Amino acid sequence: MLTELKREAYEANLALQQHGLVQLTFGNASALDRRRGIFAIKPSGVPYARLTASDMVLVDLAGKKVEGDMKPSTDTPTHRRLYHGFKKIAGVVQSRSVHATAFAQAGLSIPIFGTTHADYFNGDIPITRKLTAMEIEDAYEASTGHIIIERFLADDLDPLDNPGILVNRRGPFAWGASAAKAVEAAVAIETIAHLAMMTMELAPRLKTIEPELHDKHFARKHGSNAYYGQP
Repeated sequence: MLTELKREAYEANLALQQHGLVQLTFGNASALDRRRGIFAIKPSGVPYARLTASDMVLVDLAGKKVEGDMKPSTDTPTHRRLYHGFKKIAGVVQSRSVHATAFAQAGLSIPIFGTTHADYFNGDIPITRKLTAMEIEDAYEASTGHIIIERFLADDLDPLDNPGILVNRRGPFAWGASAAKAVEAAVAIETIAHLAMMTMELAPRLKTIEPELHDKHFARKHGSNAYYGQP
């Protein structure tokens, strides 16, 4: 099962590059086996072209490396914090997708203008507050996870209805019920960010989507009455 967990994380990391969501050695993906309390994550600083499934590093939810010849991603404490805070997720992605990262660097959430956005998010894609100087100096990666959880608690957001966030000055994090779903959410965030940026250029005064249209599109894919796709 842990071999399969490594393969799941490996395939998610390759998918990030295939979808153009990362550059150089930026970004990472992880996959969690919640029953065992172990997740597999990309090793730090290894080019995607050189990755193999056996390179994935296994880490437990206490932060201890369980298996692997290399150091895990430097973002491992962020992934671990998200797994602790969001009990229904089993995959986390940190991408560097261009348009979503531009919103993050500008300190802006992504407004919900259309149905493409509403298919994936129950509202704007939120942004965290900035990290304080002390948080940056003292456990930077764990603090990043903390401000993500903090933002969701402050607005009582459901992490499965809102499968991602922008970290202020940094970029997007996404998650899901599996590593593959986390990648899908990361792709959606970048698509939504690109569309939002073009929409804001074309119609700077445009208001966000009508509530009834938003609710219809979100409900088609989410919740007990969802009817999109195959059973």
